[in-house]
Amino acid sequence: MTSRPAEAAPDAHGPAAPDAHGPAAPDAQGPAAPDVTVPAAPPNPRRAELLAAAAELFARRGYHGTSIGDVGRAVGLTGPALYRHFRGKEAVLAEMLLDISERLLAEGARRAADPDPSRALDALLRWHIAFALDNPALITVHERELDNVPEEQRHRVRRLQRAYVEEWVGVLRRRTPALADDRTRAAVHACFGLLNSTPRSAAGLDRAAMADLLHAMARSALDGAGPAPGRA
Repeated sequence: MTSRPAEAAPDAHGPAAPDAHGPAAPDAQGPAAPDVTVPAAPPNPRRAELLAAAAELFARRGYHGTSIGDVGRAVGLTGPALYRHFRGKEAVLAEMLLDISERLLAEGARRAADPDPSRALDALLRWHIAFALDNPALITVHERELDNVPEEQRHRVRRLQRAYVEEWVGVLRRRTPALADDRTRAAVHACFGLLNSTPRSAAGLDRAAMADLLHAMARSALDGAGPAPGRA
């Protein structure tokens, strides 16, 4: 699974064997081209507020250390008013991770469609960097808590994430046709590991400086992926 200076970020409403690569890096599986459609849900500011508060609480206290009541109290809701939005914290977690996976894929697909692959790659990098800088809590929750999402929704999150990875893979293959699929996919996952490090790496620099650093490092890493020796 947002941005400020150069790009518009997704709203912050949006693995316990943790996946250190965070929201857009599911298990490193082969190509998957799922028929995934992104629903256009009407905006609900109160629901979004609950999801944002839950992300912060789950990141700080853990999913099991946070009750649905804690989430409601964080935004001034209790009892029936809270349950009108979510039937429990399992539903909150599932919607949180589905939402950001859908948003990442929708915007990623839009940016990857640029006919110039170098420009498309730059747009993807700026989009994901903005997301990672603006949503460290979501990254932390995804890394730690995806296994607590009900199975059906968890599989959907994985499918959305694999589709997002394939948008990046397609851009890199257009840019460097000699790059093999397995090497390209490994490079994308490694890049996500760098970009999704923001909950731990972004404390020492201001936002603009950290965005520039991540962009330079990620672009250099992807440029260096190149064809394996002997395959050029």
